[in-house]
Amino acid sequence: MKRIVLINPNQMKPAVCPIALDYLASFLHKKGHRVDILDLCFSPDYQKDIDSYFEEKELQAIGISLRNTDDSCYSSRNFFLPRFKEIINYLRLKTDIPIILGGAGFSIMPERIMEYLGVSLGIWGEGEAALSALLDCLGDEGKYAEVPGLIYRRGERLVRNPGRFIRPEELGFSERLLVDNPRYFREGGMVALETKRGCNKACIYCVDPRGKGTKVRVRSPRHVIEEIERLIDQGVNYFHLGDSEFNLPKSHAEEVCREIIRRGLGEKIHWYTYASPHPFSQGLAFLMKKAGCAGIDFGVDSGNDQLLKRLGRDFTKHEIRATAQICHQVKIAFMYDLLLGGPDETRETIKETIELMQEVQPTCVGISLGIRIYPGTRLADLVLREGPPERNQNLKGKTRGNRNFFEPIFYLSNGLGEGIEDFIEGLIGGDPSFFLLGGKKQEGNYNYNENVLLVKAIKAGYRGAFWHILRKIIDDQP
Repeated sequence: MKRIVLINPNQMKPAVCPIALDYLASFLHKKGHRVDILDLCFSPDYQKDIDSYFEEKELQAIGISLRNTDDSCYSSRNFFLPRFKEIINYLRLKTDIPIILGGAGFSIMPERIMEYLGVSLGIWGEGEAALSALLDCLGDEGKYAEVPGLIYRRGERLVRNPGRFIRPEELGFSERLLVDNPRYFREGGMVALETKRGCNKACIYCVDPRGKGTKVRVRSPRHVIEEIERLIDQGVNYFHLGDSEFNLPKSHAEEVCREIIRRGLGEKIHWYTYASPHPFSQGLAFLMKKAGCAGIDFGVDSGNDQLLKRLGRDFTKHEIRATAQICHQVKIAFMYDLLLGGPDETRETIKETIELMQEVQPTCVGISLGIRIYPGTRLADLVLREGPPERNQNLKGKTRGNRNFFEPIFYLSNGLGEGIEDFIEGLIGGDPSFFLLGGKKQEGNYNYNENVLLVKAIKAGYRGAFWHILRKIIDDQP
């Protein structure tokens, strides 16, 4: 059987391990496919690496995973797709075999990306079962309608098949052998894994449910721990859980922690996760810490109850305060991520939010100013109802000729006025626990794309979540 090569074009630094390709490669291998991974993350010359790979290989297809379309940062607005287009155009100079697109970023706006990149095959949503089915019938276009999640060209138009989200028992445990996880650990500070897939929340700006499904599907705790053990055998002991929210459902989070403890791994590993302020309990926090959890990132967005409701969140200031109290009691590091500038945001609501953070004192506070608008979200629908983007004073970025929000465009409430960054800096008052996405100070900028300070720190031996590393750097300064 011919090979498929899976390509990672993501060159962000610090390096972020392409967990999707690792899971995909493992699944395809179990299905009898021969798989290579061409990882361009560490490539100083991607053309040279592509030349070298394609010299002697006989391939059936090329799969390319697009993890992000941009850095989602209002101040930088770094758009990644032009670079991906360069790579794909160069691939076409080397071979005419089919190129198949996929990945979390691709699934946000797949048809528009396919048109931009000039590619005729793509898979939206999860790729394991879909790509395996496509490889089994590749070239037989009469069978393409049977492949779940496939987007393909029929004449002058693109056709999208209904997707299918894989059952966790089909995924099983991942071998985690084809991606160079030890290198990602050395140069990225940690390696990712999943304990579940899907998100059933209704945040107005979020695209996770589209690519991962709206139903939460939990993995067997045994399979999760077996995967951790395989990575430990490779020398990895710092992990990031890529779940949308680790504690949803709370019962599964507790089961995973108990299995880690039962296997005696709690003192051997350090892991970080995203979590929701609700439901969260002292009992869960104790279990997490005993199981090796070194830090929790809570997406709290705002400290104003009306804005939380407007953003589609299902918790209030009460849960934010309670969660902070629990983390302080258990002595576990935690970060509160804020998303400021959305609909109805004012300087008064920002002041209320910052004051709440100063009251509850998390280990770190991450501030994102401006909300990236992605097509198909409730926020995008709200904006389109307000009229043409180029006339909407709440929008920043490329508003003209960008009605589908393809290139970076941000919602930043016009009511905030000029100089809002300086206003926020004044409220913070130099507090080193506050990080501003795209901020002026290097040590306080938590845009993880091309973050030189983080790259140097990881090279010097720091490990863990990027936000926790940034905090440790500040704490370690004389």
